[in-house]
Amino acid sequence: MKRFSACCFTSRVSKSHSHSKPNHPQIMMGNVSSPSKSRATNIIINHDFSGGLDSWHPNFCQGYVVSAKSGSQGKMSMVSKSNYAVVTDRKECWQGLEQDITDKISTGSTYEVSACVGVCGLPQGSADVLATLKLEYRDSATSYLFIGRTSAIEASWAKVKGKFSLSTMPDRVVFYLEGPAPGVDLLIQSVEIICSNQNDHNSASTDCDAPGDDNIIINPTFDDGLNNWSGRGCKIALHNSMADGKILPQTGKVFASATERTQSWNGIQQEITGRVQRKLAYEVTALVRIYGNNVTSADVRATLWVQTPDLREQYIGIANVQATDKDWVQMQGKFLLNGSQSKVVVYLEGPPPGTEILVNTLVLKHAAKTPPSTPPDFQNAPFGINVIENSNLADGTKGWFPLGNCTLSVGTGSPHIIPSMARDSLGLHEPLSGRYILVSNRTQTWMGPAQIITDKLKLFLTYQVSAWVRIGSGSSGPQNVNVALGVDDQWVNGGQVEVADDRWHEIGGSFRIEKQPSKVMVYIQGPASGVDLMVAGLQIFPVDRQARFRHLRKQTDKVRKRDVILKFSGLDTSSYLGTLVKVRQTQNNFPIGSCVNRTNIDNEDFVDFFVKHFNWAVFGNELKWYWTEPQQGNFNYKDADDMLALCVKNKIETRGHCIFWDVDGTVQQWIKSLGKDDLMKAVQNRLNGLLTRYKGKFRHYDVNNEMMHGSFYQDRLGKDIRSNMFKTAHQLDPSATLFVNDYHVEDGCDTRSSPEKYIQHVLDLQEQGAPVGGMGIQGHIDSPVGPIVSSALDKLGILGLPIWFTELDVSSTNEYVRADDLEVMMREAFAHPTVEGIMLWGFWELFMSRNDSHLVNAEGDINEAGKRFLALKQEWLSHSHGHVDEQGQFSFRGFHGTYNVEVVTLSKKISKTFVVDQGDSPLVVSVDL
Repeated sequence: MKRFSACCFTSRVSKSHSHSKPNHPQIMMGNVSSPSKSRATNIIINHDFSGGLDSWHPNFCQGYVVSAKSGSQGKMSMVSKSNYAVVTDRKECWQGLEQDITDKISTGSTYEVSACVGVCGLPQGSADVLATLKLEYRDSATSYLFIGRTSAIEASWAKVKGKFSLSTMPDRVVFYLEGPAPGVDLLIQSVEIICSNQNDHNSASTDCDAPGDDNIIINPTFDDGLNNWSGRGCKIALHNSMADGKILPQTGKVFASATERTQSWNGIQQEITGRVQRKLAYEVTALVRIYGNNVTSADVRATLWVQTPDLREQYIGIANVQATDKDWVQMQGKFLLNGSQSKVVVYLEGPPPGTEILVNTLVLKHAAKTPPSTPPDFQNAPFGINVIENSNLADGTKGWFPLGNCTLSVGTGSPHIIPSMARDSLGLHEPLSGRYILVSNRTQTWMGPAQIITDKLKLFLTYQVSAWVRIGSGSSGPQNVNVALGVDDQWVNGGQVEVADDRWHEIGGSFRIEKQPSKVMVYIQGPASGVDLMVAGLQIFPVDRQARFRHLRKQTDKVRKRDVILKFSGLDTSSYLGTLVKVRQTQNNFPIGSCVNRTNIDNEDFVDFFVKHFNWAVFGNELKWYWTEPQQGNFNYKDADDMLALCVKNKIETRGHCIFWDVDGTVQQWIKSLGKDDLMKAVQNRLNGLLTRYKGKFRHYDVNNEMMHGSFYQDRLGKDIRSNMFKTAHQLDPSATLFVNDYHVEDGCDTRSSPEKYIQHVLDLQEQGAPVGGMGIQGHIDSPVGPIVSSALDKLGILGLPIWFTELDVSSTNEYVRADDLEVMMREAFAHPTVEGIMLWGFWELFMSRNDSHLVNAEGDINEAGKRFLALKQEWLSHSHGHVDEQGQFSFRGFHGTYNVEVVTLSKKISKTFVVDQGDSPLVVSVDL
């Protein structure tokens, strides 16, 4: 259930009695679907105010009704086809309009609520309007239950929707509407409450102009010409055909075009201010294509331009598609607005100037909730069973075929042992045969041995890949060898290794298939044409993750726990045996943090989850150079300042991500245009400006992000620039630990950032005097396998530097599989002694860099992955209880962190807080009674 906070709840606390009643009614809340077409009774009397305020009562304020016939009156400028109530002279946000519904409801039934509301006298932005139940009892405190909420703006109707069910019946039940700040008038056009589980029911018409679950776009198919549409920096036109009749609408009779475009951001737009609400997920669907300027294919994007009440501007990408000049294509996407908005515009953009954007339809609706996943059935999964036929080559090359015009033969002399990463997964197993496939006459890099394994794979199972590979002579430099899968028309990476000599090399990787394929082929490829390839002992088998978890729990106990002896004094020996001890851990010392974006902190539900479950933060974009200085000399530190203030307030530590980013595509155009001397000066200014401003504020800095995958600054300024960045950063803020940070270090699928190359990268920097203090592994990983991750950590640990997973996310369409993936990564990190922290790269849907990676759905519901995350955090807290022994001691073994001990003797109760740090010997804590 989501947490909602509003000022009216705070005001209400002081009005409640000091004691509470057990078994209070429970409430179910959330958006409700449109009622069915059969008839039901609205239990609200005078629901449309046709009888004035009959049966309604202003709650310690004033109210009156504006007649539809009289039109707007005074400051009331709302357009309405029917009467509406005005609640005015409001001194508190909880003041509103109420109606007693006690004798109209019963326990066990579910009631759907819908109200059409507005506000008047709002200086700017939006105001929340809430539907609430007041439940009164003769012998205990009055209870207030939230039903629904909407954001309303001046001169526009909005709809509050929700539902409730009572498990026990109070003495009095009052429904009321409340919420806007004091001084703001609350307007109510209609209210309905219907029993949704009646056999024969229907929604009474509310005649509300608010969109509700209907299309928010007005004139979405251009049946009304171009009304409500306009050009964003360009002209728009209406067509029934184009290009001599070759372009016709796919649906309806007409379509629109954005023409005379001189910028990529020019396009067709519609203002939707007041028609979208904060903290609700919306889905956009459009039919688009392009035309003209000899462009046959281009990216078309749907974007929101949002202006907040404090005049902050946001551009939110909500959908994109590769459109062509040949046919209409459908574009789909989702978005959610966290904060209040004073203006919202949706528009299409993207193709190069001169190319027209054609739009047939554009629909924007409240997004339907994704049905919950069902757990895959792994009960009889063939864990550890190799799906490769004739892997040991006892039958020659039977089951294998050459991909391309190469030649397969069998040789002897390969390793007899399975590669180490597979040994860790398989447990007991047979040794390898020592035979290998020799691939010769290779004329293309993709040529190699192959098998069809379509019928041997199960959906949602994670498969580990393992093999020995070697290359023949004749290569010029290191060669990349890859186990690949052709899944229908898609290439899937099963693992890669770089080979630079004539030794056998271990290759390891993993994959998972989540949609039923028609054909799956596995093949080994990579070396240059003319270079022979040798493959031995190829293993592809599903991984038993639960068995790995059992191993990791034991490892975790060794790495993250310590024996503790509580030694008591102050009582005689005879009194100890009756003394009760309760030990409860309040916080684990192991840092677990998350990425946060500036817009997230406008959503109180997001902030509540974040501060409750994370103790570290990293900013997604707001500290990056392209954000803080998008144009030279034009600085924006306000977003980072706001986020840092939230973290400081909630005692959350922060990582500084990042000072520089070495990948060319992430560098601002103004930086790219600088000459060498000016670029060097700009780099120095960036270091001085950022680290001086935030000295002592960020515990870590990623100094130059992704140096294994980019080299912009090194190419322009020479090799020394990288070490100089570290040296200067350390001089400016000696308190910060300086990190390298890169991706695909831990998963075996990228030879550019293998553990061996990452180690050499750090050694090269240290040799130049760079004070590298930590190694960041980003952790954007697919289908993780524990032994592969652990192997990488073992290798990196040789440097003795702290290792953090700095940007961890996992992705699966199935929430249970996603939960398993997350558990794999968190347990591997927590069980490994070199890892000192985990940062998730976000947790809230629509604010993640990858789809299907969130823990909390857009509107605040925790999914299975989120539940698994919370369960792991709870598992990593130690609790113990018992009695003091005759030596005056109480012993337990617990995770490192902060504890509270409560000691109860016959005469008193004593509490004490203590901290369990790392250590090999037992920690002795003295407690004076």
